Amino acid sequence: MKLAKIAFFLIFTYFLLACALLLRPFGKPIVSDMDEYFILNAQRESASNNVVASIVFDYRGLDTLGEATVLFAAVSSIVLLFRGVSK
Repeated sequence: MKLAKIAFFLIFTYFLLACALLLRPFGKPIVSDMDEYFILNAQRESASNNVVASIVFDYRGLDTLGEATVLFAAVSSIVLLFRGVSK
């Protein structure tokens, strides 16, 4: 049992060190072609001065609507659950 704990600790430590070494440096994101497209075309295509808002509401509107629906369902179910407990 003690050998299993030591083996687990060593494997876990190796995993954490490997993950830390493979991280990109802070402030050095991966540059993609989509970034340039959104920066150059967001204001013209969505009539919005805020690029982030245009991505969330115009380009990914259905995805945002789905996330809002899931959040509403979760909050509603928790409220219903606690209303039933207090009575």
